[in-house]
Amino acid sequence: MSDINSGQGDKPTPRQTDRWLEPGPTNALVIYILYLASLVIGISGIVGIVLAYINRGKSGGFVESHYTFLIRTFWIGLLYALISVVLMMAVVGIVLMFAVGVWFIARCILGIQALQRGEPVKNPESWFLGQ
Repeated sequence: MSDINSGQGDKPTPRQTDRWLEPGPTNALVIYILYLASLVIGISGIVGIVLAYINRGKSGGFVESHYTFLIRTFWIGLLYALISVVLMMAVVGIVLMFAVGVWFIARCILGIQALQRGEPVKNPESWFLGQ
């Protein structure tokens, strides 16, 4: 019987989607998209934060600032959302939750724009928009 991979070596051909999981600009973009999707499908934000933690420290260059920015966006957004939920007893929490949503979307869009230009996030440690 002949080997199916005869003449091709032992290394399988990588799939096209494998680069989405490798540290770099494409992976950071996928995480930004997962974060934005989390506004509709909550679990995608958790997948995004896991990917960000796995790939932080592995990519180097300007993408490192994006991973830091993404991780902080998740945790700061979660903190702001929890504060808003607590304050919903007083009606101000509803307004704050809307503001948190706007902040989250703006932060993701600004990050995507910087990523597409090949630039680092100017202040990834920022609590506001990172600019």
